[in-house]
Formats: sequence, C-alpha cells, structure tokens
Amino acid sequence: MTNNPPLYREVQRWRDVWWVMLLVLGLAAMQWWGFIVQIVGGVPLGDRPAPDGMILVFWFFFGLAFPLFFMWLHLLVEVRPEAITVRYRPFINRVIPLGEIAHVEARVYRPLLEFGGWGVRGWGKRVAYNVSGNTGVELTLVDGRRIMLGSRQPAELAGAIYKAWAGRH
Repeated sequence: MTNNPPLYREVQRWRDVWWVMLLVLGLAAMQWWGFIVQIVGGVPLGDRPAPDGMILVFWFFFGLAFPLFFMWLHLLVEVRPEAITVRYRPFINRVIPLGEIAHVEARVYRPLLEFGGWGVRGWGKRVAYNVSGNTGVELTLVDGRRIMLGSRQPAELAGAIYKAWAGRH
C-alpha cells in the first residue's frame, strides 16, 4: 500500500456508545467496590467470601483491563486511491483492493437481524464491521462476498469509494 493520503477516514469508538460504556463501567464499579471493601477495608463480602486472590484477579481484569480495553478499541475505515482499509483494533486489519469491488451501496441496515449485532459479525458470504447505528456502505465483491462497513456518514464513504474508482481509470 502506498503512502497516499486517505480520500476518506472515519474512526468509530466503543466509548462513544453510551449503553456499552454503561455496562462496562457498571461492571468495573462492582469490581472496585469489592476490591475496596474486602482488600482495602478487610471486610469479607457475603456469607462465603471469595479468597482475596480471586478478588484481586477479578478486580484487575474487570475493574482495570476490561474498561481500558473498551476505551482503546475502535474501528477505522480509510479509503485510499488503491484500496479500502478496515482496522478493528486489535482484531482485524483488512485491505480490500478497489479491483475486488463490484458494487457499492450506501444503505440503512438492521445490525441485529442481518448480522447478529455490532462488532465484527456475520456468517456465510456476509460480514459486517460496525460499532453502532444502522447505516453504512455495503460492498459486493467480484466473488459474491458482501461486506458491510458501518458508518455515521454512509453517503460520504460511498462517495469517496466512487472517487477512488474514478481515479483508477
């Protein structure tokens, strides 16, 4: 891939999805409460308290690491003159050459019904990369596979892909 500047760039973060962060931070708050009460305060929790080591492990993973991971996790979509790059840090780093794309369509979709939710989802010849919302750009590849790129600005994303296509000819 060249160092051409992107024609389009969109970053979507899980920390911008209020209900996800409410769940993540709620779980973290419970772990912090257990840590403070049992480890710092020395008061065992419940009739059959967990060992201090287990409290420390749960606190570390669900009170510290899990929230930090969700603050860091994001989806990056870039359109460059030669390809579309999809990065779902840290899981996916996919490059889709423009020559593999047969059709582009900005559309409204149903993440739960069509793909089983948000994230990296799909089955068969369909996959979605999304964080939130129900709008995006669906790419149909020359081999029949379809890729949905979730976007808050689907018209702009599709326009950038068309511009990149036009620049190739």
